[in-house]
Amino acid sequence: MCGRYAASRGPEDLAATFEVESWDPEETLAPDYNVAPTKEVLVVLDRPVKDADSPRPVRQLRKLKWGLVPSWAKTPEGAARMINARAETVHEKPSYRRAFATRRCVIPADGYYEWVTSGAERDLEVEGRKKRPRKQPYFVTPADGSVFAMAGLYEFWRDRTLPDEHPLAWWVTCSVITTEAETAPLAAAPAEGPRALADIHPRMPLMLTPDRWDDWLDPARTDPDELRGLLAPPPTGLMRAYPVSTAVSNVRNNGEELLKELEGPEEGTLF
Repeated sequence: MCGRYAASRGPEDLAATFEVESWDPEETLAPDYNVAPTKEVLVVLDRPVKDADSPRPVRQLRKLKWGLVPSWAKTPEGAARMINARAETVHEKPSYRRAFATRRCVIPADGYYEWVTSGAERDLEVEGRKKRPRKQPYFVTPADGSVFAMAGLYEFWRDRTLPDEHPLAWWVTCSVITTEAETAPLAAAPAEGPRALADIHPRMPLMLTPDRWDDWLDPARTDPDELRGLLAPPPTGLMRAYPVSTAVSNVRNNGEELLKELEGPEEGTLF
């Protein structure tokens, strides 16, 4: 799954990387090294611009809320639970299939955090009491330092309790698509700990390589079989993972120091 990630690149950088044609400077977000569900995030999408002379899709950089609210939902209360959509079933799940057909996006990140769940899930006997040890967080990022382009979906939801002219009458929300984690060796594995992403967690965000960006974002592509072909995992060996401070486990902590690579797991954590 993907429940926390880092996004420090500015809109100018993202606009150049993804060849964005339109973005609102007022939608700029500060670098966020601990992006959590329900936060506002920057995404790339292709969509006609409102009141434009041409109906053609325009590549835009938009500010959306992370946690998808289906258009048919009565309330947005379940958004925090809909941060991820499984690549294997996204085309058929009622909450995602309409967005999968025409409302796809790329969610740029530096990388994502994941907490080791193997050994750390064992209960330990500490001073006569059972106590779970702290889980060791790892940061997973492209080995070459490039942007981590996560496949995503976005959706519109209308709050019927508000009048049309109210600025919060429409919500635009998004979800990250996940796939099975790689079992191949990491491009740069830590000295101790996991040797593959699957050793950290069985799921990971689906990373889209640049050759898939245009096809994925094109709203004119609606054939389910063709779209599912774009959900194939990227080539192996592109990622690296390294341990980071357990400070990232607290969503109130936010800063570049959260990405600092540790020499090994922190004391008191298990792999």
